[in-house]
Amino acid sequence: MSEPPVAAIDCGTNTIKLFIGSPPDALVREARMVRLGQGVDATGRLHDDALARAFAALDDYAALVREHEVPPGRIRFCATSATRDSSNADVFRAGVVERLGVEPEVLSGDEEAALAFAGAMSGLPDDVATPVLVVDVGGGSTEVVLGDRAGVVAARSMDVGSVRLHERHVRHDPPTADELAAIAADVDAALDGCGVPLADAATVVGIAGTSTQLAALALGLPDYDRDHIHGTVHDLATVRGTIDHVVGLTVADRRALPSMHPGRADVVDAGFVIIRQVLARAGADRLTVCETDILDGIAASIR
Repeated sequence: MSEPPVAAIDCGTNTIKLFIGSPPDALVREARMVRLGQGVDATGRLHDDALARAFAALDDYAALVREHEVPPGRIRFCATSATRDSSNADVFRAGVVERLGVEPEVLSGDEEAALAFAGAMSGLPDDVATPVLVVDVGGGSTEVVLGDRAGVVAARSMDVGSVRLHERHVRHDPPTADELAAIAADVDAALDGCGVPLADAATVVGIAGTSTQLAALALGLPDYDRDHIHGTVHDLATVRGTIDHVVGLTVADRRALPSMHPGRADVVDAGFVIIRQVLARAGADRLTVCETDILDGIAASIR
């Protein structure tokens, strides 16, 4: 008799993602942009509106979990940067328990990095050149993880993310050169102390929404297409050209771009600057983009 499916939920600062299935095969794969980290960098609290958006998404996810008859023992709910930083995380925890019947795990930065690396490696070809540097730009934090098929060699979770840095620095639409420089300065300061030898990487892999959005735009896709994005390799000139073009647009013009998710358009400026700065530090001449990420790592960890 086959085992029942697992349900993995990755609750980040900008997006809540759901995987239901038998890894690596998904029956359900969904993502909702709820901006849970709205204002957390400034206030240290989860905003009431953000909690309401998150709970609405979790109501839908709970219905899918019931529909696929996932037992509680095969559900893993992992929360990351926004809940690490919030003083009222107990409200969020109670809402998760009420809807899904499981305790949310607030991942440490190291745990988040290890799961992100495992998820990325699961989607890469066996002959990928190692060491691999996995870059996971989230809304509140960014993970840089160096490793190979044997596992993680060095990792760091840094408190620089697309929502956090956009809210901290951007006051104009489009952002000014000084605002973009301030974002870059924060990223560089974080990289200075990250302890990960970025320049050792033979392959740089971007995962999660900021990187996959960048790939979709670089490819000129008419619509976001996971299958067309996964595994694509982009030369540095294309990456930098796409970044420079998009961060120079107004939010309205970004939303008008084919394949741009409307919920990402306002903060993608900071996210793209993070990618640009990491690539420069790594001395990379290309970026590989992978659609498998921390969600796949969480799903594979459920036993």
